[in-house]
Amino acid sequence: MANASDEEIKAILEEAKTVAVVGLSDNPERESYQVAAYLKAQGYRIIPVNPNVREVLGERAYPTLSDIPKDIKVDVVDIFRRPEFIPEIVDQAIARGAKAVWMQKGLAHNAAADKARTAGLAVVMDRCMMVEHRRLVQG
Repeated sequence: MANASDEEIKAILEEAKTVAVVGLSDNPERESYQVAAYLKAQGYRIIPVNPNVREVLGERAYPTLSDIPKDIKVDVVDIFRRPEFIPEIVDQAIARGAKAVWMQKGLAHNAAADKARTAGLAVVMDRCMMVEHRRLVQG
């Protein structure tokens, strides 16, 4: 299935305020950390999702999307996990009422993407949120 268009990606980036970053590492050398730090610097609220860390970028981390308190609205679920974990993450994103799921560069899962779209979520696959923000919003 086709990926989101530039117009759709730009709308996601401009409308989103809170990004749950699944697989966010507390290691500044990791891509997930660098992307999340960039997004935070651009004004997004970052919610780390990783069972192995307590805090990243000054934000409390949660073991799963389901563990984020219900009063926190998640707009985008940015995924930095291997493809075999994506269906479960998408299920949690749907259950939370997220508006979009974003599979980072090198990640795609067509069945999970179809499920998300059917549930009304926007889907971006195999794209870096930081690169797309620089290209479509800052550009």
